[in-house]
Amino acid sequence: MTAWSGPLGKWRLTLLSVLVLAVCAIKVSEEVIGGESGPIDRAILLFIHKHVPGALTGFFEAVTLTGSSKVLFPLASAATIALLCARRRLEALLLAASVIGGAAVVYVVKALVGRARPALWETEAYWGSSFPSGHTLVVAAFATAAALCASRIRPAARKLALSIAILWISLVAISRLVLGVHWPTDVLAAACIGAFLPLAMSVGLELRYA
Repeated sequence: MTAWSGPLGKWRLTLLSVLVLAVCAIKVSEEVIGGESGPIDRAILLFIHKHVPGALTGFFEAVTLTGSSKVLFPLASAATIALLCARRRLEALLLAASVIGGAAVVYVVKALVGRARPALWETEAYWGSSFPSGHTLVVAAFATAAALCASRIRPAARKLALSIAILWISLVAISRLVLGVHWPTDVLAAACIGAFLPLAMSVGLELRYA
């Protein structure tokens, strides 16, 4: 339990990250709901479609698959079980709660917002509204939670774990744009919300077990 309580400076940095992500997610969501982001979203998406070589489509399809429920939930389940077997119950709780919470947020927000998906070129059909990007949000929640768990179990691996998490989240977010199934603000808000969830939960655990 003491592993969850760290120096005050680190706690403040985590809290600052939580606040920044929350503000960013709220601001982007307001613009989406208010219909203010349309022209910028369209311009960015068309720019990406024009400049990303078609030869990379297969790569980005593989990347986006890592954010699907077929891959992510078995991975999260296996990681949670492994943490429980290693008697890292709090880390297992953080990981499982982050993924489940992320999936719940995706379902609720999609139902409330009901944003139309891009139709700028022929793409693969996906269910539900465009906002937010479910792939990006749940990957962000899982990757951020995994990085937090790794840094607490092995502090020396903090930078590596964070780098891998950021790279994975970024690639999945970009893949959704390259494939033309989400607007840029969909993935931006999703990344912020997804990272916010485990960081906020981590702050709660810091306060509970400090």
